[in-house]
Amino acid sequence: MDRRFHIGIDVGGTNTDAAVLRRDREASSYPDKGLVASFKTQTTANVTDGIALAVQQVLQTGNIAATEIAAVSVGTTHFVNAVIECDARRLAKVAVLRLAYPYTQQCPPFIDFPPRLRKLMEGHVAILHGGLQVDGSEINAIRRDEIVRECAIIKSKGIKNVVVVGVFSQVAQESSQEHAAKSIILEALGEGNVNVVCSSDVGTIGLLERENAAILNASMLTFAQRTIASYRAVMTRLGIRCPLLLTQFDGTMLAASKAAQIPVRTFSNGPTNSMRGAAYLSGTASKSLIVVDVGGTTSDAGALLPSGFPRQAAAFTEIGGIRTNFSMPDIQSIGLGGGSRVRFHDDGRVTVGPDSVGSALLSAAITFGGSDLTTTDIAFASGLCEPFANADVSLVTSRLSKVQIDAAVHEIRRKFAALVDKVKTSAGDAEALLVGGGSVIVPPNIPGVARLVKPTHHDVANAVGAAVARVAGEVSCVEILENRSLSSVLEPIKERAIKAAEDLGARKGEVQVAEVTCIQLPYVSNRATRIVVRAVGDLDPEGTFAVEDLSSPELAPEETASTRADGDKDSSPDEKAKVDVATYRPTITPAGEWLVSETDLEFFADGCAILGCGGGGTPYPAFLQARELLRNGGRIRIVDDSYFGNQEDVRILPCGFMGSPSVSSERLPSGTEITSAAKKLLEFMGLSSVDAVVSDEIGGGNGIETMIVASSKNLDIPLVDGDLMGRAFPHMHQVLPCVYLDGILCPCAIADGVGNATIVPSTTHNANVEHILRAVCTALGSKAGSCMRPLLLDQFRKYGITRSTSQAWRIGRAVAICREDKRISQVADAILSVQNGKLLFVGKIMEVTREVRGGFTYGEVQIASLRPDEVESATNNDVLVDGTTLVIPFQNENLAAIRRSASGKSDILCTVPDLIAVLDSQSGASIGTQDYRYGLRVTVVAMAGHPSWTTPEGLLIGGPDAFRIEATYKAIGAYKEPQSVIKEYSG
Repeated sequence: MDRRFHIGIDVGGTNTDAAVLRRDREASSYPDKGLVASFKTQTTANVTDGIALAVQQVLQTGNIAATEIAAVSVGTTHFVNAVIECDARRLAKVAVLRLAYPYTQQCPPFIDFPPRLRKLMEGHVAILHGGLQVDGSEINAIRRDEIVRECAIIKSKGIKNVVVVGVFSQVAQESSQEHAAKSIILEALGEGNVNVVCSSDVGTIGLLERENAAILNASMLTFAQRTIASYRAVMTRLGIRCPLLLTQFDGTMLAASKAAQIPVRTFSNGPTNSMRGAAYLSGTASKSLIVVDVGGTTSDAGALLPSGFPRQAAAFTEIGGIRTNFSMPDIQSIGLGGGSRVRFHDDGRVTVGPDSVGSALLSAAITFGGSDLTTTDIAFASGLCEPFANADVSLVTSRLSKVQIDAAVHEIRRKFAALVDKVKTSAGDAEALLVGGGSVIVPPNIPGVARLVKPTHHDVANAVGAAVARVAGEVSCVEILENRSLSSVLEPIKERAIKAAEDLGARKGEVQVAEVTCIQLPYVSNRATRIVVRAVGDLDPEGTFAVEDLSSPELAPEETASTRADGDKDSSPDEKAKVDVATYRPTITPAGEWLVSETDLEFFADGCAILGCGGGGTPYPAFLQARELLRNGGRIRIVDDSYFGNQEDVRILPCGFMGSPSVSSERLPSGTEITSAAKKLLEFMGLSSVDAVVSDEIGGGNGIETMIVASSKNLDIPLVDGDLMGRAFPHMHQVLPCVYLDGILCPCAIADGVGNATIVPSTTHNANVEHILRAVCTALGSKAGSCMRPLLLDQFRKYGITRSTSQAWRIGRAVAICREDKRISQVADAILSVQNGKLLFVGKIMEVTREVRGGFTYGEVQIASLRPDEVESATNNDVLVDGTTLVIPFQNENLAAIRRSASGKSDILCTVPDLIAVLDSQSGASIGTQDYRYGLRVTVVAMAGHPSWTTPEGLLIGGPDAFRIEATYKAIGAYKEPQSVIKEYSG
């Protein structure tokens, strides 16, 4: 029989929806959008019953036989709800075995988890021998006895889910230490007694983000397997024999057997489905809209582009406050839905959510005879919607006054306004599509929303979105590019990805390559490159499918109410008080010492990343380490050079990390690298101490790493407000003292985290220091701590860059204010109010090429102008010319910005030593060259370089010729001397 229908199912915390759609090419043009039947029912304690009822009803209503179903695709908010609600029933304790010792100790697992989720999920942590260098060689071999010892502890704690994460496990994924460790764990604990998740099977390069995703995945593994098995049980019971698919967060479908292993990939698939469903049902194709999906437990919002697809999130995505590096739609979620509990407090406050009665709404809510006051009760009592037939509104109005009901409506309105505000990137009013069964609780006249629109069948938009999801095929492999061109290697891989999508049921001949990711492994002479190609297409209703025979283990009945990690509290006591960034004042002591706070660190992290010009490594790990240091009672002091007066014997130690940005996101420091180098250097020079520390480069991670070195935990001396570059540069000798003084770097020292250290007493030329130390650094795994000869105070004042730390702080503060005020589109203007420059381009990354030469990553990123249907707001039409492309060559850092017109004409907009920063258009955060990838929407700004770089001597070392850029340097603007934060906020 002709299989011409597709069933889409959405299993929410409160309701289960089903929709049957015709799967033919003209379906979307029909008045009913090809929707044959739909049904909404209460989500049952055992999800099987609710799904069975919904599917039975749509088959009966549509007069459809089970044999006519081509596929069943399911979307669910179950998994992400568990994280948002801190649901102890669904989230299990996780043991994390990190293969990295002695590295990464300053950034242990769970370090950046919200406290409640950390308390709930953290079961056991151990940092063991193991891990790989960037070239695939071992940092240490794994030790079986260590792993077996940890297994005994894990068993004694009753933990059933284990994550294994190894440094650079993605480099050798197929034969990684992670999988070897997994085999040992399964042998020690018994294959049926434990779930083991290898991080390389879940995420990509970026240790903390990959580890976080793996922890989330492991925590809900048992629950996910039980849930997916129940879906298959429904189909078997109803005689439906066709593929079972789960929708992913990107709007494509994933085979159920794969989803049972990696449930984290289905996170936020409910909101994504609702957005795709809203686009399909509304036929919107003219402008940007906000889509708000209101369920029974959560409300989710995202921006729907006129193209009908969700706006992509920032380079890094937070799930329940946990940072991951998945590329998923920009979805914001809050614990507010039709079943959210409403509480009135003695102090007059009213709180709504985040906990919910969920699927028990029709029995637990007061209007239905229960004892829980919910948002649905408030909606009925306030007249926001007509009460259901079996609801008794008097049960609410007899208990609550009109003032209380109005107060609850006001709080609901406030929460929705805040949710929409999170999604907007401009301060103006937005139009919003409202979907989901819980949308009855949304008050009219939401602040910041010009108009609310409910499309036809809005209540089952999630199920419709699941039915119209696309099929994806993915090929992931490592290829050796030595003596081969990337294009010749890519073509057959693209063909394999297209065939994979077709084999999974996509229409043959219509599949398109959606994403190509090339991760070239630096410092590998054979140009080994990890390539991921993803192709997508529409489901072919006449295609042939492999029906997975999933096992259906005995299902434990699910509880009807979630169990929160912190009991029944209505707020988050562990969330720090919100700081008003616009009025925040840093702490300056009477002695002129700036005592760094967590807020300061947040500003520094953004500011240093932007000044890194795409290089210098991500500041995020250093930020976490410094924050942990402060939380443990440590202190960091920053001083202006005037702090020392005119003392002639003041010695300032320049230091930082050298190496590859790719290594910075994986092989996190042990915490001893720079201090070890400093001690060796001072010992060699016969010095007992120095008076202060200064960063060799303010850009990237080194802007914060040196704060840790100077902190009370290490050298306990001040950090000088300034650096030796004013940015980040790839070479050791590209510091300003080397422009004007030869031999200024030596003696110098370099050290790794396992006890290796090297002293360079002298060289014949500054550039030779780079060659020698780079060779040593490569041998030490392409990242090591370094210190150069201490500068005298007068030398720093003459040849350094003063107050660049203040400039980083001010840039970070400017970005933070834009975020707080929802003015992300104005981030470029805010940055340029701190330092002169120009907004160069707004667009989307279309292609990235990388290669390694002489120990450095060279590459080029091409940024295309946005199509008219992708532009949400235009603050500068000069940078939004359709058909133009911006090309940025980079050598670790961005070197130039070259604009190419549609006719092929090129003009150079900016070159080094001016600063070129590529920002994520959705967050305002800087994107490092190692994180450039297809599809990211970006804003490119240029800032003026320090005048010492623009002299003939400075250009010789830091100008276009130094990087073989064929261009004549032309300043992007006049350099603005940074204002001292210490002087402004003293007294």
